[in-house]
Amino acid sequence: MEKIRIIVAYKHYFEEFLLNQPTKVQDKIYKILEIIEFQQVIPSKYLKHIKGTDGLFETRYSMGSNIWRVFCFFDEGRLVVLLNGFQKKSQKTPKSEITHAVRLMTEYFEEKRKDKL
Repeated sequence: MEKIRIIVAYKHYFEEFLLNQPTKVQDKIYKILEIIEFQQVIPSKYLKHIKGTDGLFETRYSMGSNIWRVFCFFDEGRLVVLLNGFQKKSQKTPKSEITHAVRLMTEYFEEKRKDKL
């Protein structure tokens, strides 16, 4: 099976988040990332656009009553860039987490633009 998307992590944020999770959670995250890489249509239970942002998405994971989110965005259509993640403790995604992810996404595009100059 051929990959439809390529997934990369921006800097160290995703890796640090991942390494702090139990093995079962890490396995679930890898499984959902694989769905994002290989499936043409990604169910919204796994990937959802964050309202009020310009292109920020969250990958969604749950195990029992625990919920995790990892922010990401698309670059050049096929590239999914992973940002920071967190364990969700309330119904709404905390504004501070969204703000942090938007800041990282902006930083990514600014660095990319500088590298092309």
